[in-house]
Amino acid sequence: MTGVRLVRSEDLAEVPYAYVATVPAGARLAFLAGSCPLDREGVTVCVGDVAGQARAVVGNLRTALAAVGAELTDVVSTRVLVATTRREDLDAAWDVVSAAFGDHDVPSTLLGVTVLGWPDQLVEVEAVALVPG
Repeated sequence: MTGVRLVRSEDLAEVPYAYVATVPAGARLAFLAGSCPLDREGVTVCVGDVAGQARAVVGNLRTALAAVGAELTDVVSTRVLVATTRREDLDAAWDVVSAAFGDHDVPSTLLGVTVLGWPDQLVEVEAVALVPG
């Protein structure tokens, strides 16, 4: 148990994520920069492949979380950004990200945006996480 409590409401539509997450009083939080589909040399991977970039982003998110002793189950909320106007691309990115989180279906916002910061970048995920201990 990480201390992240996911809350749902019977008064809101049933969705594939919690509407609210709470952490214990006095908890230390980590605010992660957007995780990008970059390799160690800073090169965008999986060019043109939304799902492939989403997998790379989740891998980089796991690495960033590990730097503060956290893992995906310590995440409190996410924002998933996809450079697209196509709902199919949003769905492809969301499928990868939500599968990675599994039952820890944190509050999340999924957005289609016009452009992201790196050349050929299609996906980015921002997160807030509880720092264990």
